[in-house]
Amino acid sequence: MRNIRLEHVSKAFGDEVIFDDLTLTIPSGSFFALLGPSGSGKTTLLRLIAGFETVDSGKIYLGEKDITHVPINERNINTVFQQYALFPHMNVFDNVAYSLYIRRVPANIIEQKVIKILKAVNLDRQIYKPIQQLSGGQQQRVALARAIINEPDVLLLDEPLAALDLKLRERMLVELIDLQSELKTTFVYVTHDQFDALPVADLMAIMNPDGEIEQVGTPKEIYEFPITLFVAKFVGVTNLFEGILLSENDSYKISIPDIGMFEVVITEKRKFDPGRHLLMNLRPEKIAISKQELTGFSNHLIGKVETIIYHGRSTQYGVSLPNGFIVKVFEQNEEHFPQEDIDYDDVVHLYWQKENVVLLER
Repeated sequence: MRNIRLEHVSKAFGDEVIFDDLTLTIPSGSFFALLGPSGSGKTTLLRLIAGFETVDSGKIYLGEKDITHVPINERNINTVFQQYALFPHMNVFDNVAYSLYIRRVPANIIEQKVIKILKAVNLDRQIYKPIQQLSGGQQQRVALARAIINEPDVLLLDEPLAALDLKLRERMLVELIDLQSELKTTFVYVTHDQFDALPVADLMAIMNPDGEIEQVGTPKEIYEFPITLFVAKFVGVTNLFEGILLSENDSYKISIPDIGMFEVVITEKRKFDPGRHLLMNLRPEKIAISKQELTGFSNHLIGKVETIIYHGRSTQYGVSLPNGFIVKVFEQNEEHFPQEDIDYDDVVHLYWQKENVVLLER
C-alpha cells in the first residue's frame, strides 16, 4: 500500500501551461476523486501519474519510489479510459487474460485469476461471450477486470462512466465502491461530474480551470464547507450574497445592502475580521420555505415565488426578493414532511439557521 505524491509538478504543451508547481498527495488505499471542469488538466494529471506524459519539472512518487521517469510498464499502475479499447475479436475471457498471456503465466493460473476477477465484477456468467454482444455497462466491467487482473498498486479511472445512461451510471458507481472496498487498491477517479464524484470518493480534490488545486477534503467537507468561491459555485448549487461583516458582543452578522442583516457564525477555522466585505454562501436545501410565519430560525426573508421546477424527489423554487435577487430553494418531496401548496406569485417566508451559512472571500 503506497500513496502517490506529486511534488512541485509543472507541465505545458507549447505555450499552454497545464500545471505550474502543483503539489498533491493521494493516500494509499483511498477512493480519490479529481473533480474539475473540462480543460482543467485532470486527464493530463492522470497521464503523468500513469507515465503516458512526462513532467517538465517536479517529481512523482509511488510510496518512497521516485517514478518520475520510470517507464509505464514498470509502474504497476493501470488505467481505465472513457473509451474502453477492448479487443473486438476476443471474448470476455481473452480480453481480461490478455496481459497474463503476454507474461506467459501458466494456463491454470490464468483461468483461476480470470474467473475470480470476473466474479468480482459480476461477469462470471458471460465468460466466453463475444465483446460485441455485451451491453455498455458489461463492457465497462470487462475493462475494469482487465485493468485489475495484475493487482496494480493504483487504478486510474478517466471518466469511465461518461458514455453510460443515468441509471446504469448509478449502478456502476455502487459496483465501483464495492470493488474498491474489496480490493483495497488506490482508485483515482477523474470526472467533471460532481454527481459521480460525491457518492464514491473518500477524498476529493477540486481543480479550477487554471489547473490549480482549490481544495482537498472529504465530499462532505467540500460540499458543506467550501473554502473558495470557485468550489462553492462548482460543487452543487448555491446562493451567494455580498455584504459586510459586523460584530457586537461576540456575535456576528453580515449586512447585505438592500436585503437585510443576517446572523452568521465565525469559527477559529474560518475567522474573519469585522468590517470585511465577504460573501454569504447558503445552499438551497438549507432554506425552509413556507407561507406561514415560523419561529426557531436565526434568519428570515420574505419574497415572491417566480419559478417552480419539479424534480421528483425535490422541488426547486426561485424566490424573488424586493431588490430583484432570486433565491434558490430546494424542498424535499417526502410524505413525512408536511407539504404546503405553494404556487407561482405566492408570498413566502424563507428561513435558515446561522450555522448553515459559510462565509467566503470575494
